[in-house]
Amino acid sequence: MSAISVLNPPQREAIRYLDGPLLVLAGAGSGKTRVITEKIVYLIGSCGFNPSNIAAITFTNKAAREMQERVAKLLVGKPSRGLTISTFHALGVRILREEASALGYKPSFSILDSSDCFGIVSELAGSVDKATIRRLQSLISNWKSALVSPEQARKIAQNESETLAANAFASYAATLQAYQAVDFDDLIGLPVALFTNQPAVREK
Repeated sequence: MSAISVLNPPQREAIRYLDGPLLVLAGAGSGKTRVITEKIVYLIGSCGFNPSNIAAITFTNKAAREMQERVAKLLVGKPSRGLTISTFHALGVRILREEASALGYKPSFSILDSSDCFGIVSELAGSVDKATIRRLQSLISNWKSALVSPEQARKIAQNESETLAANAFASYAATLQAYQAVDFDDLIGLPVALFTNQPAVREK
């Protein structure tokens, strides 16, 4: 009995569907990871897709590892070289290491953790008050997640507190660039900026 034959009809349909974007809505424990891994195997084994043209992106390292392990078991004896299964942030690191020069970075840039970032924001704000620094960090992170630049943040700041945060954001961004460093938010935001502003990189 094949692996696909033991799945339910909607799962089989999701695996075999190839005609464009597909949204699968499913609750916890309903077999989403299984559908994704079986689809990868179906694309490679039955449809002849090149593994290097397939990417499975997830949120957690645990989910990425689980998918990698399941796909490895299912693809024994079949080609898998070039297949990408990773978290969004791990994929961001990979893209940035490869295209660092397009952003004015060296491929060996550093990735700062939250305590490193806390220290930089504290220094820029001239404050040791943890609540103030966390508020600034939160605003900066929210702007970065919304793909808002420091210049745009200054324009949309609605009060004195947000104006101060926007100014700190500009200094923070410049400091990270000077340190040849990125933070966790940059691992998503900078690849998006690359794809938006550099057509050659996007095509690649």
